[in-house]
Amino acid sequence: MPNDTSDLIDTLYQKENPVKSEQISKQIVRKSAKGKHQIFDETEFTRGREVLGDLIVHGMIASGGTDIDWLVEHKGGFIILEFKGFHNDKINIAKGQMIAYEKLHEKLNMATKCYLYVVGCDDIDFSNPDSTIWIFEMNQWKSGAIPKNTSDIYGDDTGKQNKFIVYREYMHEISVEKLRDLVDSHWKEFERIMK
Repeated sequence: MPNDTSDLIDTLYQKENPVKSEQISKQIVRKSAKGKHQIFDETEFTRGREVLGDLIVHGMIASGGTDIDWLVEHKGGFIILEFKGFHNDKINIAKGQMIAYEKLHEKLNMATKCYLYVVGCDDIDFSNPDSTIWIFEMNQWKSGAIPKNTSDIYGDDTGKQNKFIVYREYMHEISVEKLRDLVDSHWKEFERIMK
């Protein structure tokens, strides 16, 4: 009987088959299906972006500018995503860009339905559905759930700047796959309500 007990304990704790460190370090990385859209001519794509860089020149009063990273329209409803990279667990959003997003979100929601997400990410592989990102939706920003800091509360910056600083801790952590599901859920919602 004591042997049976010790065998059971050894089996439960896998003492007879210790896990090798090389087994632990090997993680299975899932890959997403092939991307829906691809850039066929990367040189032409890059050249097109560089041409816009030559539009604003020294001597002009206007400067700056930004883009929308991903805008989806379906049956009159909108999903907008803005991607920002983390630096020291925070993302920076230009004030002008955020003001434009606030107004765009407000106006679109007056006439239709619009979801606007800011997505914070580290240097990740978006083809891995298990990769982690952090998000917040514009309604969270407007309600004050996301602090509107213009200076670093941890003292990394000197004074106020022309940007908002959003800390990772105020954003919601999800996987790339969950973000895809979220976008698809809004698409399905537009199918139902925008007939």
